[in-house]
Amino acid sequence: MDDERAAVERLERLTGMLRRRGVVLPAFEIHGGAKGLYDFGPVGGRLRAKVESVWRDHWTSQGDVVEISCPTVTPFAVLEASGHVAEFSDFMTVCGACEEASRADTMLEAHHPNPDALSLADLQALLDEASPACPACGEVSWSPVKAENLMFDTVIGAGSSGRAAFLRPETAQGMFTNYPALYRHFRERLPFGAMQLGRGYRNEISPRQGMIRLREFNMAELEYFIDPEVEAAHDLSPWSNINVHLVPAESEPGPSTIPAALEAGTILHPTVAWFMARTYDLMLALGVDADRLRFRQHARDEMAHYAMDCWDVELHGSYGWVECVGIAHRGCYDLDAHEQATGQRLRAWRSFDAPRTVEVDGWTVEGAVAGPAFRALAGKVKVAVEALDASASFPCSLTLEDGNVVEVLPEHVKRLQRTVTEAGEWFVPHVVEPAFGIDRIIWHLIDHAYEEAGEGDEAYVRLRLHRDVAPVDAAVLPLFEKDGMGDRAREVHRRLCSLRGVQAIYDGSGSIGRRYARADEIGTPCCITIDHQTLQDGTMTWRERDTGEQERLSIEAVEARLRA
Repeated sequence: MDDERAAVERLERLTGMLRRRGVVLPAFEIHGGAKGLYDFGPVGGRLRAKVESVWRDHWTSQGDVVEISCPTVTPFAVLEASGHVAEFSDFMTVCGACEEASRADTMLEAHHPNPDALSLADLQALLDEASPACPACGEVSWSPVKAENLMFDTVIGAGSSGRAAFLRPETAQGMFTNYPALYRHFRERLPFGAMQLGRGYRNEISPRQGMIRLREFNMAELEYFIDPEVEAAHDLSPWSNINVHLVPAESEPGPSTIPAALEAGTILHPTVAWFMARTYDLMLALGVDADRLRFRQHARDEMAHYAMDCWDVELHGSYGWVECVGIAHRGCYDLDAHEQATGQRLRAWRSFDAPRTVEVDGWTVEGAVAGPAFRALAGKVKVAVEALDASASFPCSLTLEDGNVVEVLPEHVKRLQRTVTEAGEWFVPHVVEPAFGIDRIIWHLIDHAYEEAGEGDEAYVRLRLHRDVAPVDAAVLPLFEKDGMGDRAREVHRRLCSLRGVQAIYDGSGSIGRRYARADEIGTPCCITIDHQTLQDGTMTWRERDTGEQERLSIEAVEARLRA
């Protein structure tokens, strides 16, 4: 109990520091705030930008991944085709006493190992049996469980011309609808990937745990398009001696290397293994504690029906184990869904090793008759007729790809029998998707880096952020703002800020010890102190955040270190 209370108090001090120092704070606070919405302040905004920059550079360095940017407002038809309109929902129940809405699965976490995987009927039965108390008022009076779609709806256009739309719940669909442009960009050769960083929106039923469950959030996704019949050529040897914590769906958890798990059949596809290994490297490059990172495989009943394998990267911190990344083999579901909805070909060409002779026996349209009969639908009728088996008979009713139903008569068609030589075939690529919750990752970087020494008012806080994501690269501090030291410190500050990619701050308020403490608290890797000796020989004191060690350096040496 004492450990639990200490953890709660630490979390309170951490969130208080983040708010006080302008890292992360409640949005619209002067108007009472809004659940599930947070601001990145002047320090947090820089931290987020640097995390995103590391993420971006990590994936573009692969050489076959490009970045795109798509609108956040998404037409209804796009998310209807993807399945979000019908399926993107959580199960909700409402307290009869205070009318507070809650996720049914969240209410039952203490009563089932994985309530998120339960059906509506099973959730209802468990809710009735467990009778959990309302987290808002403590009463036990719940409405029937129902599915609640999580998307924010909006309209594109004004008046009667407006089209139904949503704020996107994920960035992925823009990569799928841009597939033809991506295929051309990569000279029609697989594999290749597209990635996107940006905002997503989900009208969460009960936002909780600070930055862990938000209604507007920062995310980053990568869609990697592959030929399912070509063996992936990924070199996993650099990870052969690196043990990671794996939690497989059907075997005991424990340490293993990613190549060994692939060879054993625990990881089901080499491209999934590749992105797991690369993601592990990325997490460490950002500053995640490797001892508090694990890969958890989804059970069969937990995965989407189209998924072939899925692993979550879970990070441990103040809220326990939290999913921060999902790496999923999505098969051909997405491209196939958009192809069926639009009639646009979202495919890739696969050449055969040698030409194949194929006997074609089927039907096609009689153009001179079918064209005038079906007019604008003639092309779609042709596709539907040619998809029929040779045994088909006419007249018959056909449902076209756009949903129209037409009556096809004998005079509209003719027999199609021929021998053709095929050099290859069109196929729908499969997709492996690593999806990253940027806000959740940032929270855990902070949580893992946060250190306290001492107690109460005397507690000293140091944020040991990795240098590549530290929001401020250097703090410039005059020993005193007199005798020319303040002016010289401002000159140094301006000079360091002019360096590309370097963010320096100037702080001349209070004792030098307090200024060191303020810099340490937001994770600034070094402090540059201007003193009397600086005015004499131009050297200044470089102080390391993590060790407190100090040395004298020239301004040129300071610049070189900050550029490194």
